[in-house]
Amino acid sequence: MDIFPYCSGKSFSRLSNDLSKVKPLKRICMAFLSAAFLASGAAAFEETEAEAKIRLETQRAEYDAIASKTVKELQQFRRADKAVLKTGETVTLTFLNPNVNAWLLLEIESKNKKKKKTFHIENADPVGQKITLDLEPKPHLAITSEIGTYRCVPWSGRPSRLQKASDGQLPFSPICGARIYLRNKVKGSRTNLEATSEFMRDNVWMGESLVGFVKDAFFKDAHLETAEEIEAEIGGLKPVGLERADLEKTPVVATRIGLNLTGVKRGQMTMGSWYPVADLPGVFSTTIQPRVISQELLRDKGSANRLDSKESRAQVYLVAFDMTQFELGYELGTQHPRLNWSPRPHGAGRNWNIPGPDGINSPAPLVNLGMVNPSVAKRIVATFTGGYKRQHAAFRYGDYATVNHGTHYGFIVHGVVESKLQPNLSTLFVLDDGTIQMKTWTLEDNKLLPRIRFARQNGVPLVERDSESGKSMPGPRVPQWGPGNWSGSAEAELRTLRAGACMRRAEGKQFLIYGYFSTATPSAMARTFQSLSCDYAMLLDMNALEHTYLAVYVRKQGALQAQHLVRGMAAIDKKQRDGKVIPRFVGFSDNRDFFYLSRKKEQR
Repeated sequence: MDIFPYCSGKSFSRLSNDLSKVKPLKRICMAFLSAAFLASGAAAFEETEAEAKIRLETQRAEYDAIASKTVKELQQFRRADKAVLKTGETVTLTFLNPNVNAWLLLEIESKNKKKKKTFHIENADPVGQKITLDLEPKPHLAITSEIGTYRCVPWSGRPSRLQKASDGQLPFSPICGARIYLRNKVKGSRTNLEATSEFMRDNVWMGESLVGFVKDAFFKDAHLETAEEIEAEIGGLKPVGLERADLEKTPVVATRIGLNLTGVKRGQMTMGSWYPVADLPGVFSTTIQPRVISQELLRDKGSANRLDSKESRAQVYLVAFDMTQFELGYELGTQHPRLNWSPRPHGAGRNWNIPGPDGINSPAPLVNLGMVNPSVAKRIVATFTGGYKRQHAAFRYGDYATVNHGTHYGFIVHGVVESKLQPNLSTLFVLDDGTIQMKTWTLEDNKLLPRIRFARQNGVPLVERDSESGKSMPGPRVPQWGPGNWSGSAEAELRTLRAGACMRRAEGKQFLIYGYFSTATPSAMARTFQSLSCDYAMLLDMNALEHTYLAVYVRKQGALQAQHLVRGMAAIDKKQRDGKVIPRFVGFSDNRDFFYLSRKKEQR
């Protein structure tokens, strides 16, 4: 029977907005593929070109459908292999994004199909090893790398190795000789401030407004830091490709930076000059107060708001990473960002018939852990907090509030879409070849989705490079509170603790620059990133040290030592009874999402 005409692209395109119609057709098409698989008796059933087309069109229809769905149905590029055991159980290995080769689901279903256990598997080396489900001489996992093939049967035994790994409750439980990890659900850490804020938002009438009032009344400028000029010799250097900031003057100031810098007395820094971070090749830091930025930039009143006296003197700390030496990754927290609706969209921006803007409100059976896996931890160099929580990660005002379900910020982790990337939003992403980009996402960019390892969206651009003049310029929505979704008080008072990031490419090198602003409006952030001639800059998070956290890691005598950009951030880490520090995102699971930098393998 030639079933392909019933499963053609035209059939699915007509149904793309109605999953209730897609699913029956999917069952017919998938039944055909399953029958072919069982009849083949081969190791790892190989699709024909026509069969692959059926599968991808079916999965694209599920992805596009505006309907309730599972997180698996949100993965349009997934591929599954099956095996039937002697016990009659069926083993299904689903590659959620085969091109990225990082996350898999391993399902064990009973013979009578009444019981099914699902395990979330992570490839410890997605670039260097390939995982297959082989059937001969009996079903097993084959993990192939340059040193050969390792074979294991993690579902064997009573209890099975998978079950033992699950019962052990380690966030990452090694199996198959630690070549893959089982991700186990654990509770992520959070501070008392964060816990109280979340409780009020979730359980108290008008809780969001009350939290905002408390922040405006008691925490505004709570982290404001300024520094007086001192008499000292101007220092710093110019790393290859990383120029001094465009400043009117370069005074020396006494700072409270928490990083160990070379070539300068502790705490003393020349504004706009870069200093190497001790024992971390490729990492540099500087400080700026917006008041010293070039007057030519500050006088350009049309593209950003005027800076007030407090943010003009507020200390900004910046850390630059030479990305020729590092890899960039991203992980979701155990709780944030959530997948349900933000309360912000209204009218046409909200669809009450589905549990979230992408049709899901839970990542299950996927497990988000808020920490790096042990393989990455061996090479870790830095971590910093990601973007907005879901509550704030959508538009309440402006044109983006009523399109694309309120334009919720999207994110992809290990090639897996947990929230779709939306057009018009600032996006930091990593491709399968390690390429790092920061840009405003477009519909045309969706062609990159099969290749994306990591992506995080957060608002609209702070700066972008003007195509005509070639200059770094503030984004068009920097002066606009509502349409820019910058957060702040109801009176559009935007000055608060903020963090952001920018990309700068010059002289054959690419730098990722993280900025900590002790108090600032989006305009002050834009002017600062302009002074660094950033190609593109975006907001990250705001309001508290745990939301603007950055730490770097130095290995000494085999131990990992954390240094924090601002010393108060050390309180967010944990300590053992002997006083040894356990770094956030590295030594324990956290409820927040974060980025991490690890040294490239060839440069260890």
